[in-house]
Amino acid sequence: MAWDRSNAHRAGPVLAFVRAHPDDFRLEWLPAYAPELNPEELCNGAVKRQTLNALPGSVDELRRQARRAFARLGRRPAVLHGFFRHVGLALPKPREGH
Repeated sequence: MAWDRSNAHRAGPVLAFVRAHPDDFRLEWLPAYAPELNPEELCNGAVKRQTLNALPGSVDELRRQARRAFARLGRRPAVLHGFFRHVGLALPKPREGH
């Protein structure tokens, strides 16, 4: 997992959970504020581009459109891996059964 240094990511219970599951998680810490090094920013940008000309009739509709755009992006693993490569982060190959 690539995490920024937000308080939620550094919270004691979260870190304790990750430490309790060393075979399931490998953390990569991003700089405190460096959106150009954060693959999540590229993901968010892709969704923003998909919804650029959307005309939702309500906040709920905007949320639905954003969720659908993230779901579509989630079905494109090559694009997601490209976001990580673009910022210089290597992803380990998935383990068998995952």
